[in-house]
Formats: sequence, C-alpha cells, structure tokens
Amino acid sequence: MSPLWRTAGLARAAEPGSTSRRGSTLVRDVALVCLADGLVGVSFGATTVAGHLHWWVPVAMSLLVFAGGSQFAAVGVVLAGGSPVAAVAAGAVLNTRLLPYGFAVADVVGPPERADLDAGAQASGAEVQVRARPVRSGWLIRALGAQVITDESTAFALRQTDPARRRAAFWGCGLALFVVWNVSVLLGVLAGSLVRNTNAFGLDATFPAVLIALALPALAERRTRVSAGTGAVIAVALTPVLPAGLPVLAALAGLVTGWRPRRRTTERAASPLAARRAGNRADSSIDSLTGER
Repeated sequence: MSPLWRTAGLARAAEPGSTSRRGSTLVRDVALVCLADGLVGVSFGATTVAGHLHWWVPVAMSLLVFAGGSQFAAVGVVLAGGSPVAAVAAGAVLNTRLLPYGFAVADVVGPPERADLDAGAQASGAEVQVRARPVRSGWLIRALGAQVITDESTAFALRQTDPARRRAAFWGCGLALFVVWNVSVLLGVLAGSLVRNTNAFGLDATFPAVLIALALPALAERRTRVSAGTGAVIAVALTPVLPAGLPVLAALAGLVTGWRPRRRTTERAASPLAARRAGNRADSSIDSLTGER
C-alpha cells in the first residue's frame, strides 16, 4: 500500500496552499459520511440479531459483501420469511449498480502506474524511485480496491480531476468506510444481543427507511417515478400470492413502463435535411412573389 500513500503525498506537495484546504475538506466530508454510515451499521447489526439470525451472519456479510443496501435487502427478505435464494437475488439486483462504478474508477482501483508517479514527482520537484512490483501484489491491491467500491468512494473519486487526488480520495474514503462499517455492525450485534426488544427503540423501521432513503435520490425524473410506482403496485398486489421475497423481484416488471425506444439515426438525420428543403421552397416562393430569379 506504500505506493498509494506516496502518490497522495506527491499530490499534496504539488500544490501546498490549495491542496491542503481541499485535503481538509475531503477529510471532513469523508468523516461525515463515515459517521452517518456508522449509525446505519449499528442499526443493521442490532436488528439482524434481534430477528433471531446468528451473530456471524451480519458480520460475515459486512466483511464479504460490504454493500449496505444489498445487506438490508437480503436480511429483510429473510426476516420476512423468504428463502435464501430470494434474499441473494434481491441483494444482487441492488448490487448491479456497482458494475458501472467499476468502469468509472478502474484507473484508481489497482496499484498506481509508473506514469502517475512520474507525473506527481515532476509536479512536486521530487525524485521517486519506483521499484518493480510483484504481479501478485498488484492483484491483491486490485482485489481490495474492488471490494471497497461503494457509492461514496466512487463519488469522492469522480469529484477529483487530478489522477493522484482521485486515487487518494477513492482509497481514503473506501478504506475508512470499510473499517467504520464493520466495527459499527459488530457494535450493533453486541447491542442487539444485550437488548432483546429492539423494536422498543424503533429499529424495526430501519430496513424500510434505509431502502426508501436509497431510492429517493433516483426519483428525480418522471419516467423513473412511473416505473417505481408501477413496481410498487405489482409488489403489493403479489404479496398475498407469492412467497416472501419474490414480489420484490416481480416488481422489476415496472421497468417496462419507463422504457422508451430510441429514435432511429436516419430519422434524426432526415430532420435537418427536411428543414433545409422546406427553407429552399420558402425562398423560391418569396422569389416568385418578388419577381427575382
């Protein structure tokens, strides 16, 4: 991991004034995100244990899955009486958004390239000796980077324009969230084991509240709201008929209402041509009225 922090150090040395201010802002924003996610992690661990699941279930999910929305969805399906297959399917559907995230931050997930280190050294006036890295070490760093791809780490990385700062923001946010989330879930497991009636604290509303909070930012467009509303109606209508967990998957049929076929390229290309022809006809009509040729 030393090349990562060396790259971040070169970025800080390149712009001493503005970089320090932006660095402090980044640390503050990451700390606030970690605080919010920590509270959610505590509620996740407590509610899972209070739902009579084994203590190692939320701990293992947090270490191996590390996706809050998917963890809430999967555990919610199980606590509602659904099968493990339905729980895994619900979590996998939510995690499909991480695929484009991986493409967006592919340049910072793995170990830093020689060109990035040289560029940082030239900007800071420092000389850096890059030792040959074993292939196995590079794969381990890339695997760890893929594990810490989240909404927050991707957002912080994409806010940066400099490659070195993108890498520092991604790894700083991702590793901090990974540690805070897992520690918070463990604390929630301990709290849920001590306090049996977690419903008295309102933690039974955690799962739907978190899922609604995750969905609200995506409902800005009208087509998205129509699709979401249609999916909700389908899920509610099929709840008395299908086993728990399957109505959520059936709600994906609501995406059909928001689908709109693209116009053909020929039609788009024909529109300017038709406009030019109409303009030529209008010009010829004016010429005929004025007697000009």
